[in-house]
Amino acid sequence: MSPDSVGESPSKDAAAILEAALLHVPFDGWGRDVLVAGASDIGMDSAVVDELFPNGAVDAILMHSALADAAMTDKFATMADRPEKIHLMIRTLILLRLEHANLHKEAIRRGLAVLAVPSNTPASAKALYRTVDAMWRAAGQRDTDFSFYTKRASLAGVYSATLLAWLADNSGSMTATEAFLDRRLRDIGQIPKMTAPVKAVMTTGKRMAMGLFSTMARSR
Repeated sequence: MSPDSVGESPSKDAAAILEAALLHVPFDGWGRDVLVAGASDIGMDSAVVDELFPNGAVDAILMHSALADAAMTDKFATMADRPEKIHLMIRTLILLRLEHANLHKEAIRRGLAVLAVPSNTPASAKALYRTVDAMWRAAGQRDTDFSFYTKRASLAGVYSATLLAWLADNSGSMTATEAFLDRRLRDIGQIPKMTAPVKAVMTTGKRMAMGLFSTMARSR
C-alpha cells in the first residue's frame, strides 16, 4: 500500500491491522513497531506489515485519513435531513469528519506531527487534497472550471485551521470548534458568488492553486 494508492479501498488485512494498531498509537506513536503490534494482536505475522505498509507509518496515517474520508461521505449520504445550501453541506461534512476523528484524537495529533516532517510534505498535501475534494464532491460540486481549484484551496485552509482548533480544544465539547468553523466559513461562502471581473483579477491565484493541487488531482 503506497501513498499513491491510498485513495483506493484498503485490503481487509491492512484495515484490520490499522484498527488494531490505533490502540497502541496514543502511547507509542506511529511507527512500524506499532503496526507489528497491531498485526500481532489479531494473529498476523510481522512480514505482512512490510508488504501492506512498505512506507511504514506514512502509509498507515494516509490510510487512516482515507478511511475517515469514506466514513464522512457515507454518513453524509445516509443523512435524512441533509442541508440544501452548499455552505451548510460543507459545514456538516467538516463536523462529521471531526466527530469521527474524536475516536482517535491523540492518534491524529501524532499523525499530523509525522506528516509535518518536510520529507512527508507531498503525502500530507495529498491527504489534505483528498479530504477537501471528497467534501466538495459530496456536496455536489463536481465542476472542473476555474472554481475547481479555488474552492479546494479555500476549503483546505478552512479545514486545516479548524482541525488545529479542534486539536487545541480539550473541553470535550464541539461548541468552540463549531464557532471557529462558522467564522472561517464566512469566507468560503463567498466563493460561489464571485463575479466574472473578480475571477479575472484572480488569474494569478488560480495559477497558484493549480500548482498546489493539479499533481494531486491526477492521482485521485
